[in-house]
Amino acid sequence: MLKHVFSSTGLVVLAACLFLTPHLVAQDDNYNIHLWEPGKVPLAVGDGPLDQPFLTVFAPPANKRNGSAVVIAPGGSNIMLMYGLEGVEVAERMNDWGTVAFVLTYRLSPRYKEDARVLDGNRAMRLVRARSKEWNIDPNRISFAGFSAGSSMARAVVAAAGPGDPNAADPVDQSNSKPHSVVMVYGPGRATANENLKNFPPTFLLSAAADTGAANGTAQFFLDINKAGGVAELHIFQRGRHGFGAATTSPEFGPWMDALKHFLDLNHFFERTK
Repeated sequence: MLKHVFSSTGLVVLAACLFLTPHLVAQDDNYNIHLWEPGKVPLAVGDGPLDQPFLTVFAPPANKRNGSAVVIAPGGSNIMLMYGLEGVEVAERMNDWGTVAFVLTYRLSPRYKEDARVLDGNRAMRLVRARSKEWNIDPNRISFAGFSAGSSMARAVVAAAGPGDPNAADPVDQSNSKPHSVVMVYGPGRATANENLKNFPPTFLLSAAADTGAANGTAQFFLDINKAGGVAELHIFQRGRHGFGAATTSPEFGPWMDALKHFLDLNHFFERTK
């Protein structure tokens, strides 16, 4: 499976050229989908690969799918994407659960700022929902998972989420962008003026205690959601660091994705479409 780091300078490590040309190109059952057609990307400052955000599809076998889906935003300080640990490995684990995963390659700094990334995240949600029949996805069971900078994006995406415009010429823009649930790993993000924590989607929060900024901020965010009457679950590991990703074999963090599966199950994420 391909693993790489995608930086704002175009550096790609251990990657195929597939990820430099985000067309709809199949390779090992994974393929890329533009969020917008070339030339129609809002706030674009160019038309190169780094100006065209896209999703990479990781789908389990058709007979294993249960109708759930997730958009995954890897971290990387908004200057690169930790595509392996926080993208591919998480997607493959969720494929094991019957979930179709979409790893988001979003626009990076210094070329782009937060406003472009929030557009990318909401557009990803709308696109997956608008094309849900293509992957046999329940449009009401699409989660958003973010790591570090991607976690901050998750919070901003929820704050900016909306029902879509039924009169939009682009059918994707007619779809709702609010996630079923949110997974925020080592990063609480920042509050925005229009944030409504009472109506925030069910939220899974995860950090390591030694990663003090993320851990303390995540704990505070849990308190804020809980006080507002929202649904949240908090996990802070006593040892560890920033950037552990899927951590499937890690003695410190190994159980976290099992805890996530339990959280999602409690929120009816895996229930098959009736």
